[in-house]
Amino acid sequence: MTTVAEIVDDDARRAGKGATTRRRRATTRVARDDAREATYTAAEVARHARADDCWVIVRGGVYDVTRFVPRHPGGNMIYVKAGGECTALFDSYHPERARATLEKYRIGALRRDAGEREDEDVVEYLKDDLREGEFYADCKAGAAKYFKDNKLDPRVHWEMYAKTLVILTGVVVGHYGSFFAPSASFAAALALAVLHGTCKAEVGVSIQHDANHGAYGNNRTWLHAMQLTLDVVGASSFMWKQQHVAGHHAYTNVEGIDPDIRCSEKDVRRVNEHQPHEPYHRVQHVYLALMYGLLSFKSCFVDDFNAFFSGRIGWVKVMKFTRGEAVAFWGSKLAWAFYYLYLPAKYSHRSIGQLLALWTVTEFVTGWLLAFMFQVAHVVGDVHFFRLNEKNQLNKGWGEAQLMTSADFAHGSKFWTHFSGGLNYQVVHHLFPGVCHVHYPALAPIIKAAADKHGLHYQIYPTFWSALRAHFSHLARVGHEAYVPSLRTVG
Repeated sequence: MTTVAEIVDDDARRAGKGATTRRRRATTRVARDDAREATYTAAEVARHARADDCWVIVRGGVYDVTRFVPRHPGGNMIYVKAGGECTALFDSYHPERARATLEKYRIGALRRDAGEREDEDVVEYLKDDLREGEFYADCKAGAAKYFKDNKLDPRVHWEMYAKTLVILTGVVVGHYGSFFAPSASFAAALALAVLHGTCKAEVGVSIQHDANHGAYGNNRTWLHAMQLTLDVVGASSFMWKQQHVAGHHAYTNVEGIDPDIRCSEKDVRRVNEHQPHEPYHRVQHVYLALMYGLLSFKSCFVDDFNAFFSGRIGWVKVMKFTRGEAVAFWGSKLAWAFYYLYLPAKYSHRSIGQLLALWTVTEFVTGWLLAFMFQVAHVVGDVHFFRLNEKNQLNKGWGEAQLMTSADFAHGSKFWTHFSGGLNYQVVHHLFPGVCHVHYPALAPIIKAAADKHGLHYQIYPTFWSALRAHFSHLARVGHEAYVPSLRTVG
């Protein structure tokens, strides 16, 4: 499969010019007088939000990348935010030299028109920290050197394939053993339900997580199959990409923007001081510990359908289904309901009470594991929560913001790296989402060195349990109306 780097290099060879010439040409083109270049509003760009009509905004430029969609190494990752502002996503997934290739598809510049609804969907990081000598540029250069010197493919690692086989086998064994194994006692069935729920969570944090970030191998067919493992266990990979990739990764811990921390009026939780406070939030650290178990139920039965019918996940606008995405969404929902709900209800020898217990244990284990792994990364008192200024801007570089809003745990633990799907290296994951998580331990020292060089703090908890305590401690503190964070940042 062709990589972005190979496409860039191939373009350079055919043009007969080197990287320096390409950069000079790109810079010249971007700097053209606005009078000579077409301009488009965010609303006009938003009308081109399909895989077969795909425009994107990157650094104030408007690009029609429709012709590149079939060639994109990450498959459907290219149109995950079609019709929208994609600077952070483009920078985090591509090498610096890919900017020159992108310029081939430039059709104009973005024109900001205040008052337009779509203009509010354009959020900008004011600092370009991919410039030489900046924090994220140093991280990128260090990572590129590591993979080149060690002759490694950042999207490939044999341990990932072995782990995938183990996890999917566990899902099958757990499902059959808990619902259908004739000789298994009910106690054994409950134990197998725990295995089932654990392996479902592992599909979420390991297999589909890498795949839906485009970080699982170099074959697009295989990549898409691994993306759909999430659909096989009941949730939607399409909706997950909209929320997690297009929303959370691009705007981590940005209040009112990041869908992972959205809280409405009368919400059951409060995660930062900018959100509404209710008296019951004083004990949220108690009841949320139980409610996190509902996460899998909520995702499969509520959130995916709400996103489909409303067209939004919080602030994030959900792009329209392609025909293939529609078939995958509805087909997988029916298939999951058939094998997970109907077949046990129809053919299992378990009583209805036992079946309800097995479904509950399975889903609660899945929900707890998913919630705990993700919450300790961003909802703790040692990371930052940002607010945008009146122009929807953040006075930071995107890479620096990722470092400030994410926390790692248990560095050096092979177990936690595999069990958490690399989420124990959350900072690495956010800065390099297109890299297979088995490579994260090697990249962490590179990022740590860059952070130290630029005087930035890299939050690392020594163990998972210390990170979990930090999460619930933060929930307890922010549950009080008078909560004042110890960390202060300027938006």
